[in-house]
Amino acid sequence: MRIPRIYHSTQIELDTPFDLDADAANHVGRVLRMSEGNELALFCGDGFDYQASIVGVSKKTVQVVANSSVKVENESPLAIHLAQGISRGDKMDFTIQKSVELGITDITPIFTERCGVKLKGERLDKKHQQWQKIAIAACEQSGRAIVPTIHRPIEFKAFIEQQTEQLKLNLHPRASISVSSLKMPETGVRFVIGPEGGLNDQEIEAANNAGYQDILLGPRVLRTETAALTLLTALQVKFGDLAC
Repeated sequence: MRIPRIYHSTQIELDTPFDLDADAANHVGRVLRMSEGNELALFCGDGFDYQASIVGVSKKTVQVVANSSVKVENESPLAIHLAQGISRGDKMDFTIQKSVELGITDITPIFTERCGVKLKGERLDKKHQQWQKIAIAACEQSGRAIVPTIHRPIEFKAFIEQQTEQLKLNLHPRASISVSSLKMPETGVRFVIGPEGGLNDQEIEAANNAGYQDILLGPRVLRTETAALTLLTALQVKFGDLAC
């Protein structure tokens, strides 16, 4: 039987019994129907995997103890921050999931002029929590032991005005610079992807004024989710840890 890999939200101490988070306990106890003596792989975002055993199961709780830990060495050497225009339906979920698998460090959902998704208040809070859970699930699947941060959604203008030493990029269909011509960004990269319909001319100009460099991926127009993942992959191939 394949040993499940589960996220735990607080620091894990070796040889000290503790209860799994409620969601994890439900998955382990009710969905997987695991019992006392079964083994788990746990991670809490500190860069380690923990080998653990179940020592107690009740109707609502699962108690485990971590027996050993091992450093996980699969993080990209390149820090990448994606500012993604919030897209409709499950496209945003897909972009977050696949970006985590490809090694993203941070994702900030952004509201742009052509963003067709309206979120605020409790609905915004719930969506933000959902996106972070998607990132955690992608880490469980891909073997990452450091969970990327899904920042709270903000306006496009607020994002591009953030102070950073990272290389700043913005996709543009008429740009003359490609990823192949970029130099190694020692402090990482951040890039902006518009929603369906892309950024408007005023947003592109504002990004340029804020130091964002227009970059071209290729001759074809890509959907928002395709554009984000293609640029991320290209950056990881050139500067990160993806082989081609």
